[in-house]
Amino acid sequence: MLKFKTLSAAILTLGLCAPVMAENTSDDGLDFKPAPYMFIGLQGGAQTTFSKNYDNLKLITPTASVSFGAFFTPVVGARLHVNGAWNKGGYDQNGLDFKYDYKYITTDLDLMVNLITLIGKKNYSPLNVYLIGGIGLNTAWGNGDAYAHKDVLPLAYNGTRFSHNLRVGAMLDYNITRHFSVNLEIDGNSLSDRYNSKLTHHDDWQLTLQLGAAYKFGYKKKPVVKEPEPEPEVWETRTDTTWYDETIYEDVKRDRNIEKQIFFGIRKDGVDATQAQITEVAEFLKGVENGEITITSYADKKTGNPKINMGYSKKRAESTKNALIKAGVDEKMIKSVEWKGDTVQPFPENDKNRVSIITGHGVYTDKDPKTVKKFRTKEVRYRVK
Repeated sequence: MLKFKTLSAAILTLGLCAPVMAENTSDDGLDFKPAPYMFIGLQGGAQTTFSKNYDNLKLITPTASVSFGAFFTPVVGARLHVNGAWNKGGYDQNGLDFKYDYKYITTDLDLMVNLITLIGKKNYSPLNVYLIGGIGLNTAWGNGDAYAHKDVLPLAYNGTRFSHNLRVGAMLDYNITRHFSVNLEIDGNSLSDRYNSKLTHHDDWQLTLQLGAAYKFGYKKKPVVKEPEPEPEVWETRTDTTWYDETIYEDVKRDRNIEKQIFFGIRKDGVDATQAQITEVAEFLKGVENGEITITSYADKKTGNPKINMGYSKKRAESTKNALIKAGVDEKMIKSVEWKGDTVQPFPENDKNRVSIITGHGVYTDKDPKTVKKFRTKEVRYRVK
């Protein structure tokens, strides 16, 4: 309780000092005065009152608020805040576990300090953070559920119970327009002991979290200050020349080569037109001029005999040619198709010699950068007087 009173005193002191600190805030060019103004607010959310020996998450209930207030400076404001709805308490001891409902209304007079305009030295900001501290009266009634268990809740009250309410909280407020804003507020409320029909030898605490909207009105327009007539101006014109480098690109013909190997299994000679090497060769020929390719196929020495191997290498060469044509290669671009059997072994590793080797050549057009000097002129008007 002592800590809460100390914090409330600090908020009050900050509120009294804030108008003096706000005198040095900068003018932001608005066409209205940021303060004073009045506001009306509506909020809704949830609350829980902390209960001894009970799960507080089970005691969360809806809550709603209405408020009316004003900001006297860009930093300091006050409001009359009425909050209320349903509340719950709980008992879980000696084999009994039950909840009880009651109702409440809290009427609070709150001091509001805008930390954004205070610390940031601004008269107006779309996003604001308010520090809230206040005092008020809480009225609770409808406590029949708890009173019915007076044998285990001897402090349960019946009828109406009044309690002080000390509040500290914070609000995040965003101005959608000059007149309308949305906000998120969290408050801690300190109430007299036995508020929730239990004795804890210290104040009961209630936590509220609410979303809301506010309508702000009563702004005053800023007086229009007439500026003195400016002196006649004298202007002259000059021509400025600026030299700069510009990069241009010239077409250059360059040779390009390609080589792809298609490896086969033992006694295999089929080639698919969608095979990666085939499609790469087809794409290569599309991008060059005067493109031509040669196909040479082989067989390995350690399998079969020279006659059989010559037949396999021929089939591999023809299969490779057909796959290329099927992939879109113009047959005129295939300069030669050869098969060597096992008379030549292009690779030292035996199994790799079951292969068709495609070699290609063509000319493509490249772009070479070249730097040239250019200039531009510009007429510039400048003030003489």
